[in-house]
Amino acid sequence: MEPFRSLLTGLMLLVAVGCAGWAFAAQGGRWSARLDVLTHFLPMIMGAAAVTVLYAIFAEPLWAKLALAGFGGAGLVLAGWLIAPEYLARRALVAADDTPSQIKVIQLNAWRGNRDPEGTVRWLLAQDADVIVLQEADIVGPLLKLRSAYHASCDGCAVVILSKTKPVVLNTPTPNDKRLGAPTAGVTLRDEQGEFTVIGTHYTWPVHGGLQQSQGRSLARLLASIPKERLILTGDFNSTPWSFSRRREDAMFGLERLTRGMFTWPARDVPRRGRGTPFPLLPIDHVYAGSGWRTVKVERGPRTGSDHYPVIVTLAPSP
Repeated sequence: MEPFRSLLTGLMLLVAVGCAGWAFAAQGGRWSARLDVLTHFLPMIMGAAAVTVLYAIFAEPLWAKLALAGFGGAGLVLAGWLIAPEYLARRALVAADDTPSQIKVIQLNAWRGNRDPEGTVRWLLAQDADVIVLQEADIVGPLLKLRSAYHASCDGCAVVILSKTKPVVLNTPTPNDKRLGAPTAGVTLRDEQGEFTVIGTHYTWPVHGGLQQSQGRSLARLLASIPKERLILTGDFNSTPWSFSRRREDAMFGLERLTRGMFTWPARDVPRRGRGTPFPLLPIDHVYAGSGWRTVKVERGPRTGSDHYPVIVTLAPSP
């Protein structure tokens, strides 16, 4: 029994040192896009570090107990330092449930490998949303258009916006080259208060050394040319709120991010033929809105055939 306990203590100590090193290196994301990749996984690092700190209570000898508590605690504090602001930040102005002129917006990466496209379409139609923004819309997009009266921003595009009302303007074509910017779609719609614009986007993964940051700068330039007050931006940003890249873009966009720490990925089996994860691990789908909107409700939808959970946002015009 003693050799097993010694082995377990040694493994826990390796985990504690690894967590502290990971969380410390993630701080370098302030200056390095490559180190910023580490920030996305900090919730898992926090969880592992917490386990080592708890194990320290029962560990022997004393030096192991102190080392586990020290390294595990350092990982916990350094990771928490970057995650905590997301949950402590000022929330968007809210509106009552019965506020008139509400609109319902759904954000969903529908996934090219969608395992139940028909079920996904049925769920989307049942929501009766005013606007649906889809990424990887190759399968679900055409099906949804076929089975509804929605107006689609594009046929066959990777990012599609579907709206109940016919767009006044289609204003952002999807670039064919990801190096020129993230695949993007945009429409200008009209309601009782006038015109408003909806933009949908899909960033690349953050592991491609600075490409995601370049896409963010391109999107910020696009947003700068559009009136911000009634603008709605949604997308699969493949980026967590505690990354330094996401924080910089939050400031650049000049919009309020409404999805505060809402975990949306993964929603499918991992591995593919294994059991599904009991809960999502990363918050990478986001919805932003300008000052002309107030938030009625922000919800995460159920599992569909996609590997992302949908995000459902209900907005009302600011008085």
